[in-house]
Amino acid sequence: MTLARIPDAPPSAGWDLHCHTVFSDGRQTPDDMVREAYGGLHGVAIADHDTTAGWADAVKAAERYRLPLIRGTEVTADASGISVHMLAYQYDPCDARIVDLFASLRAARLARTKRMVELISKDYPITWDDVLAQIREGDETTVGRPHIADALVAAGAYPDRSAAFAGAVGSRSPYYIPTPSPDAADVVRAVRQAGGVSVIAHAGDPSRNRRLLSDADIETLIDAGLDGLEVWHRGNPPQQRERLLALARRHNLLVTGGSDWHGKGGKPNKLGENLTDDDTVACIIERGAIPPILPR
Repeated sequence: MTLARIPDAPPSAGWDLHCHTVFSDGRQTPDDMVREAYGGLHGVAIADHDTTAGWADAVKAAERYRLPLIRGTEVTADASGISVHMLAYQYDPCDARIVDLFASLRAARLARTKRMVELISKDYPITWDDVLAQIREGDETTVGRPHIADALVAAGAYPDRSAAFAGAVGSRSPYYIPTPSPDAADVVRAVRQAGGVSVIAHAGDPSRNRRLLSDADIETLIDAGLDGLEVWHRGNPPQQRERLLALARRHNLLVTGGSDWHGKGGKPNKLGENLTDDDTVACIIERGAIPPILPR
């Protein structure tokens, strides 16, 4: 297995490996994602939450614009009470364990979102139908808090999605309900079984958890088969980047970067603001079960 060189600083050119589309909580289509990346990035990865529903559209767009594509998914998991977002790349989407995992996660997300809407609607002028009106791809969309936020914006309760997340739909809101999540180590093992590559997203972001994953927590996931850490992400402050880089060097982990792009009207994150170098992407491709899309 090839080991990638671990850079000391964020790459100035490369791939954006953390992008969301309308098939989860993004505001633009896979075609929009690839078109925006074309000409500026070496390639891009689709990583919608708990689904592969946008993969086919992303492949068509990659072939249309002749831009390389990695296929992935962001999976919400739990490690000792800490919410962990796992980026899973290049796995077999037909693997039975993965299919069952995503089906159960999406059902749990839907039930949790409905309950949050019930609570919020007691104090804000929104209904479940208002939330459904924000969904672009019907039953193929992974429904979650961003769609509640968009309904609140449409109702005039907040000026934009970010403000709604700072208020009623935020994790410190009285309406907040945690996402029912599988154990992070089980997710790592499931991704490995499906021939994929697992990376912890924004592991050093203090705005997401009151308590961050410790080195020991991450080493437990390494023992389960974890491949890498997303170091280059706007949520990881400098001291956390240094800690994560040290862990990566100690355990020969892949170091990735991504914008966490959600499109216009989603998050302020800009496509390509954090990148993954070509050598690391080559390692992900080598380890993965499915071929990348490399249009000629």
